[in-house]
Amino acid sequence: MEKRSIILKKEENQIFNEKHKGIKSAGFFDDLRELKNGKPVDYIIGWVDFLNCKIDLSFKPLIPRAETEFWVEKAIEEILELSKDNKLKVLDIFSGSGCIGISILKNCPNTKVDFAEVNPKFIKQIEKNLSINNIEYKNSGRANIIQSNIFDNIKDEYDIILANPPYVSTDRRGNVQKSVLEYEPSEAVFGGKDGLFFIRDFLAKAKDYLLSKSNIGPFIYLEFDSFQKSKIENMLVEYNYSSWQFFKDQFNRWRFVKIFE
Repeated sequence: MEKRSIILKKEENQIFNEKHKGIKSAGFFDDLRELKNGKPVDYIIGWVDFLNCKIDLSFKPLIPRAETEFWVEKAIEEILELSKDNKLKVLDIFSGSGCIGISILKNCPNTKVDFAEVNPKFIKQIEKNLSINNIEYKNSGRANIIQSNIFDNIKDEYDIILANPPYVSTDRRGNVQKSVLEYEPSEAVFGGKDGLFFIRDFLAKAKDYLLSKSNIGPFIYLEFDSFQKSKIENMLVEYNYSSWQFFKDQFNRWRFVKIFE
């Protein structure tokens, strides 16, 4: 109870300083009521910081997680090095807010990113976040948004594919925070009974969308739930991927895998 009180106090200060600029208006007290009713602080404030990018949340996509930021930062370091001598084509699939692809575009100038997202609302969210972060969309040739259910409408091939699919098992629904269940989009959270519905489909097809003539040896970064590691490894064998390496997040949980064609 004491820990929750400390968190609430911290979130109240966030709302006070970041959204209301230190003014105790009527809107501030309305926001406090929503916070105490369980609404996530990031939705109340309306945006989050993600690797030097401002990510707007006004269309209520999945809130970017610290675990995702952790592995995307690793990917950016690698992409920066690889893109010194190569212009790289990147696919951000299951894009949601667009935070992954936008952080690549903003931090790695020699890249082009396609965003693949099925939900029309979140396509508008990606467009808004590109604009907020001063990344030209459509005319620049660096950013392109494709409405697609996984790979259904993807026509190109890529040096790098970055994927953060819905992967929470519905069997583990009881372990999910109430605020997530009540406020965040369930279609961006849950991946079927074992959480692997989207991952299975993704891995079955992803090889076909890696550039066979890439100068860097194309690869995939995939986020998953820690208990899914062994099943994902079985899939990688089943779908004939050449090699892979699993990594832990900052909380010492298995969280992402780098996969080679």
